[in-house]
Amino acid sequence: MKILVTGSAGHLGEALVRTLREKGAPVLGIDRIPSSFTDKVGSITDRTFVKQCMEGVDHVFHTATLHKPHVATHDRQEFVDVNISGTLNLLEEAASVSVKTFVFTSSTSTFGDALTPSPQGPAAWITEEVTPVTKNIYGATKLAAEDLCWLFHRNRGLPCIVLKTSRFFPEEDDRRAVRESYEDDNSKANEFLYRRVDIKDVVTAHQLAIEKASSIGFARYIISATTPFQQEDLIELRTDAAAVLRRRVPEYESEYSRRAWKMFPEIDRVYVSERARKELSWEPRYCFRDVLDQLKAGGKVLSPLAYTIGAKGYHATEFTDGPYPVDSTSQGASA
Repeated sequence: MKILVTGSAGHLGEALVRTLREKGAPVLGIDRIPSSFTDKVGSITDRTFVKQCMEGVDHVFHTATLHKPHVATHDRQEFVDVNISGTLNLLEEAASVSVKTFVFTSSTSTFGDALTPSPQGPAAWITEEVTPVTKNIYGATKLAAEDLCWLFHRNRGLPCIVLKTSRFFPEEDDRRAVRESYEDDNSKANEFLYRRVDIKDVVTAHQLAIEKASSIGFARYIISATTPFQQEDLIELRTDAAAVLRRRVPEYESEYSRRAWKMFPEIDRVYVSERARKELSWEPRYCFRDVLDQLKAGGKVLSPLAYTIGAKGYHATEFTDGPYPVDSTSQGASA
């Protein structure tokens, strides 16, 4: 069972290659950047390179992408080349050798402006049924790549699973107000309530997708930590998120008080991973209550795997104001 992992020098690519190697699975990591987890260096935009890498492959984990942090530093054509044409190259070659499973890592950022409620409206309850309203080239190209996966399942019979992941990168928050008002661990713990998932759980979701793909055929799944919130909480989440949390997870107050942490005053969206838990039998191990238990036991917010991989950054250049420059034309909701 040979597995191809694209983007093997990235956070998730490395996590997948690490995990697969530990289990003794034959894995081929490819990336345009050399790394200890990259077996072949090249670009997915190079069809000949992709064809060579696809030889003997049974399953594909496609994580390589230009990300939201690149919107302000890369032109739109580069996003089309990598996220759309690169995905097309992989799908074409995967179908030509009858690959058994194609798992595409997408993002909750594809929902775009659907994540931003009206000023007086309730928080958005985000399930797979929500219609995306793309707001930047990243979301547009990732959504187009998702549709390519559907097309190859429909027309070529290729089992394709799309995993729309929420935040799992360990880098500091891109919003200055959050960085200035909250400790980094505090803000990340808060996010596990509604918009974050641990990389260890993302790896597990990918492994389950391989197991289930042949029986499912095609599906899109939101991959985010299980939220304790319910739909009846959505109005109050916009005005007093702490009050809702006191009802749903009252034990949080003592640990937060001990650390002088605080809850966000409002929450504008909640990612719902119920479908993945039901259809993939996915059981995320790092949800808000689990994070609390880890903290009480003297542990850390994220999994050991997340700290082993560490922060990679998004650019070769370091920026003085945040982990990456933010495109002012696409401000608002993000994954």
